[in-house]
Amino acid sequence: MSDIVIKVENLSKQYRLGTVGTGTLAHDLNRWWHLIRGKEDPYLKVGEANRIDSNGSEEYIWALSNINFEVKQGEVLGIIGKNGAGKSTLLKILSRVTMPTTGEVSIKGRIASLLEVGTGFHPELSGRENIFLNGAILGMTKQEIKSKLDEIIEFSGVERYIDTPVKRYSSGMYVRLAFAVAAHLDPEILIVDEVLAVGDAEFQKKCLGKMKDVAGQGRTVLFVSHNMEAISNLCQRTILLKEGNLISDNETDTVIRSYIEVQELNTVYQSKHQPVGNNSIFLERMFISVNGTQNPAKMAFYSKSFDVIMEYIVPHEISHWFVGVSFRTLSDVVAFTTTDFDENPELLGTRKPGKYRSSFTIPAQWLNPGKYKIFIVFINSATKERIDSFDTIGFEIFDDGSPTIKFKMTPVRKGILQPYIKWNVEAVLMP
Repeated sequence: MSDIVIKVENLSKQYRLGTVGTGTLAHDLNRWWHLIRGKEDPYLKVGEANRIDSNGSEEYIWALSNINFEVKQGEVLGIIGKNGAGKSTLLKILSRVTMPTTGEVSIKGRIASLLEVGTGFHPELSGRENIFLNGAILGMTKQEIKSKLDEIIEFSGVERYIDTPVKRYSSGMYVRLAFAVAAHLDPEILIVDEVLAVGDAEFQKKCLGKMKDVAGQGRTVLFVSHNMEAISNLCQRTILLKEGNLISDNETDTVIRSYIEVQELNTVYQSKHQPVGNNSIFLERMFISVNGTQNPAKMAFYSKSFDVIMEYIVPHEISHWFVGVSFRTLSDVVAFTTTDFDENPELLGTRKPGKYRSSFTIPAQWLNPGKYKIFIVFINSATKERIDSFDTIGFEIFDDGSPTIKFKMTPVRKGILQPYIKWNVEAVLMP
């Protein structure tokens, strides 16, 4: 008996922008006329790849195009790609929320899906009632659901609110209960979209552990995430989607590496907008400087220091705030963070309106060779709330033949940070 539980063959999904169906009676009639004569849908011959960051000329776009893959029972499959790559569309087709335009999907087993916050919940029903509703949708008997009820409520952590209508839940509470239901009602296939990002860090860790347990019981998991660390820890195999096309299907580490390597790094952050209103601090420009000049090659060297420079506008007098800068790998692992009040505590006071220019130096022999990106956040130091945040620039650290790096790059010295730390070693004579 075959152990293949999901088989996707030549799967494609086409949408017409801004409309439902084809959008016009003429197009609907034309499609119907071709159908009854056994002809191919005329609109399958048009359309272009789905690129969310550019303006196309076609009315039709292909959210997915000729996707083929198989998933075995008990396998944990990761699905990654940029926004608009087709990940959510693929999961909706697998979950039977929408139909493919062409191609076939064969599924063997009961599916539980978490595609967005509140999927499958009725807002007027209580948490307890929604557990029974979801179980019934999955085809479980009332007795089967009752046997799992206490375990679901305990895992979700919303016991106090379980008899409250879920319309009063926060998004985090929604996700907690929805995941608990999906994971505990014994589906053969569990599909989880990026929805877990809504939960807190503790619950995300709990969910990843539960998904490992589910896979260990011989059930299948499909997991979509932008968190490459979570994908790496959970999935043995991963597929990479780009503009609706499947461009890689391999071991997870191999696919993540290829995904990261093709990401473009912006050399300079230059805002294309003007500040609006008085509610936000406006980041105008950011770049790195090597040897005192702006670096157009978006590179720095392991054995040399470089400067990070930012310019921002404070629209009105603001009290109790600071600038935080996070250096991350392209898979969003934080290398380190720094703030502008580390050595300037007076900055936590009031800053007058105006344009500010801030800079700091990253020492030589600090970051390992590789690609990094910089994330900026303006934070209210009194409330700890985020005023605004920006994904800004990326850069790459190159090995420039430094003699120390030859030793530091051995397996014993792996890591993101590789600072040159001064040691003092002296011989002590034993009595």
